[in-house]
Amino acid sequence: MQPLKLTLALDMMGGDHGPQSTIPAAVAALQEFPNLYLTLCGDQPLLEHALQLAGALSHPRIRFLHSDDQVSMADKPAVALRNKRNSSMRHALDLVEQGQVQACVSAGNTGALIAMAHYVLKMLNGVERPALVSALPSCHGKPVYMLDLGATVNCDADTLFQFAMMGAVMAEEVMGLNSPKVALLNMGEEEIKGSDQIKRAAQLLSQCNELNYIGYIEGNDIFSGKADVIVCDGFVGNVALKTCEGVAKLILKRAQQSIKQRPLAALLGWLFKPAIKSLYQGMNPDHYNGASLIGLRGIVVKSHGNATKDAFLSAIRQAVREVERQVPAKIKDRLEQVLIDKA
Repeated sequence: MQPLKLTLALDMMGGDHGPQSTIPAAVAALQEFPNLYLTLCGDQPLLEHALQLAGALSHPRIRFLHSDDQVSMADKPAVALRNKRNSSMRHALDLVEQGQVQACVSAGNTGALIAMAHYVLKMLNGVERPALVSALPSCHGKPVYMLDLGATVNCDADTLFQFAMMGAVMAEEVMGLNSPKVALLNMGEEEIKGSDQIKRAAQLLSQCNELNYIGYIEGNDIFSGKADVIVCDGFVGNVALKTCEGVAKLILKRAQQSIKQRPLAALLGWLFKPAIKSLYQGMNPDHYNGASLIGLRGIVVKSHGNATKDAFLSAIRQAVREVERQVPAKIKDRLEQVLIDKA
């Protein structure tokens, strides 16, 4: 049986590094997925020159969509939405909306991407706001999905309920988890803790037979493996994620300093180098790069703005997985079933 043809649009100009990261990632993705076809959105002469240096200018599974403009990391979302219609980001989203590609990937301005995606692709029925969701490492080895990571700052109880439903579908379809455990991120595990929105969301989730809701968890349990899906509003999720990334960098830097300053530590570091390398690979943010903007009528994957080649490649892989498993359609079906049950 011939594999499904995969078609993606890449915003080649987004992020801190632009084609420096996106070109080698695109070439690597084509090598990894023989059924993948890419539309590269951006400054075509610049992209052609970069591809020529990479030895892939005449690749049969690459086509271009020239973009005269690009969204900068400093552009305000509303300004980008109004004035950057000829940008590489907007062109990539337009291709998804027109059905010419199945998904798009961008490392560009997060706020602009959310605003443009919301405007161009629209929301699924039953979803009020989009959510950024990403897979994070856990102590048990399997990833945990956390949302929202910054798309919707203020969430009411109904929005948190919708996030929980969408996160559960992601965990089931992309990672193959059966009846994933869903939890609300809160300031304590007791029922009396938290805001009114959190308490109301907990009631809604407890009453939903479609979800395996396990209650509240605290910030120190994000990576514990207690939950497969962790739900919170975008403000809390973004702060929690950035804090965790900062702590991880601090630990790594302190370990490096200790090895340099202490000969014995350097010797032990050399002896345990294979184990340390394996641990680092398991925690490497590049391997978990690629936050999905879900709730839309199309697949959009957001890469880190400072993404390396490996990180952007990870985001492309995430888009491929979602296309293969038809995530938006699965979310739509689940939400419709829940709405029918509530009626």
